Amino acid sequence: MSETSVEKMSESEIKTALESVPEWNEVGGELQRTFQFDDFVESMKFVNKVADAAEADEHHPDILIRYNKVTLTLSTHDANGITGRDFKLATTINGFAG
Repeated sequence: MSETSVEKMSESEIKTALESVPEWNEVGGELQRTFQFDDFVESMKFVNKVADAAEADEHHPDILIRYNKVTLTLSTHDANGITGRDFKLATTINGFAG
């Protein structure tokens, strides 16, 4: 399956792909990870990087900000589940967390 495929992945494909995105989990048919930062300002700097990448890919996560914690949830609505696009964005986002 292509890394940027928009076809819904099988459970076995998701399980295998999760090995490539540390700390991400499948939660209710979506990819999710919570990042923790020193303070709110650092959280917002991270969210702005995520927003720029998401806009460039035209693939937008759900974002929950709680002071120094940011929870991101990824799924592909057109496929009604997790696709290669979600893993591609998760990989990009992991790069921002340093």
